[in-house]
Amino acid sequence: MIGTTLTKIKDVYRRFYYIFNLLIIIALMFVPQVFSKSKMTIICTMCGYFIIVGALNVINGYCGQMCFGIAGFYCVGAYVMAILMQTFHVSYWLALIPAGIVAALLGAVVALPALRMKGMFLAMITIGFSEVMRLLALNWTSVTGGAMGIKGIKSPTFFGIKMGGASKYYYIYIVIVLLFLFCTRRVMKSRVGRAWLSIREDEMAAKSLGVEIKKYKIYNFMYGAFWAGIAGALLAPYTRYIDSTYFTLEEGFNVLAMLVIGGQGTLAGPFVGVGVYQLIIETLRPIGVWRFVACALLIIVMMWLRPQGLVGASNSKLAGAGKKAGRKKAKKAESGEV
Repeated sequence: MIGTTLTKIKDVYRRFYYIFNLLIIIALMFVPQVFSKSKMTIICTMCGYFIIVGALNVINGYCGQMCFGIAGFYCVGAYVMAILMQTFHVSYWLALIPAGIVAALLGAVVALPALRMKGMFLAMITIGFSEVMRLLALNWTSVTGGAMGIKGIKSPTFFGIKMGGASKYYYIYIVIVLLFLFCTRRVMKSRVGRAWLSIREDEMAAKSLGVEIKKYKIYNFMYGAFWAGIAGALLAPYTRYIDSTYFTLEEGFNVLAMLVIGGQGTLAGPFVGVGVYQLIIETLRPIGVWRFVACALLIIVMMWLRPQGLVGASNSKLAGAGKKAGRKKAKKAESGEV
């Protein structure tokens, strides 16, 4: 009897969940008609951040690896897209996938020397990779245009309709974001996703149960790098101009800040993080650069009070570390220790 009732509740919840998601998607389709063109630029930029923060979440949140150099993969995707379109006159739709694949292959290259490293050592490798990509973009003038960048990147067309401008390009962003969510959700429910989670929670225990740690870590880097490359590929035709200043370490740290605020290890975390971060930046714009100080203070508070983020997994390793520290503090207070 109880089992039948629980099954019915689950069915109702599942139906409500799908209906709710469908309503959100329908509402998103009407955003360009509701908001002005100036607002649409911000919204489209946020859609791009959804993808790149989600890609970082796959690496840091689902597998527990420390990647601070996501901007490097972002850079690779953007330049591959721009070069294919401008130099080789490849169609936008055909150039999109190669941009992600090249970034994924470089993700595998970065993962190989990083397999025996953890924590800050791994983070330093990814930071170095990000800087190498930026410097290549800056100095390989014959390919990337050097400091002048690549200009006049063409806007894509869809059945004869030019998708230039924020109000039209928005729909491309939304479709790719939904595709990213669908693919990531499917992957996380597969054997690969479960292996990533086991590595995040306890690498030694996962290894003892037969999980091939090295293989799944490489897969993880490649998957995250692929979507970061796609995000970069989307950026190039949207801005119609790219140069190395788009892909600095500061950009990578901004993406990391959004993930920390939203929460790692959940699909919703990047969306909440991007939304809150952009809300703070835009609301506090009148105070100039001090708005970034407000974001930094928020990150400090988050790491102190809720290290797993606003909607981060409550049963994750990060949350467990926070609870453990809290219990130790409580025990010291009870015993009268300072």
